[in-house]
Amino acid sequence: MRQPRAHPRQRAHQPQRVQRRRVFVGCEGESERAYASLVSRLLEDVHHRVHLDTTVLGGGDPLALCQAAERAIKRGETNREAFALKFLLLDRDKIGLAPQRDQGIQPILNGTGAVIIWQDTAHEAMLLRHLPGCAALRPPSTALAVQQLVQRWPQYEKPMNATQLGARLDLARLQQAAAVEPDLANFFAQIEFF
Repeated sequence: MRQPRAHPRQRAHQPQRVQRRRVFVGCEGESERAYASLVSRLLEDVHHRVHLDTTVLGGGDPLALCQAAERAIKRGETNREAFALKFLLLDRDKIGLAPQRDQGIQPILNGTGAVIIWQDTAHEAMLLRHLPGCAALRPPSTALAVQQLVQRWPQYEKPMNATQLGARLDLARLQQAAAVEPDLANFFAQIEFF
């Protein structure tokens, strides 16, 4: 049975649905997706103008990840509006291992309009800089980053989901990390987080 239509005056008093800007976040793996999901949850407490559309890009070197992101962006924009912003959350530890392949990254970024949020050296090192008293820590390798993170966060295991991350990381912790991570700070500014 059809519902009766609302009277025009009644519709005028109903809250307007805000069209959210779609933001693509290409994630190197499940750990990065969990982090992006945590950001999305915390962002809901700030505003409802942005929707983070996360995609796991899979493994590989940075060029392979950028190529996977390029394909995911094209798929995500087929029959839908274009992404307002595009970001890739990638580890820096493989940059420089294949300089010729690294040269293929920038043309993809230029073509897609995507911006990389580099995790120096890896995701665990970036997470470490969220913890109290750890903002200045820059472990030189992924192995040392994992060791230092687990030392300060014994419950950490890879991959943690957004709820597990949220038990330790709140808005203040993200602000701390952004203060020493320019790429992360740019991402947060672009999505109007803080």
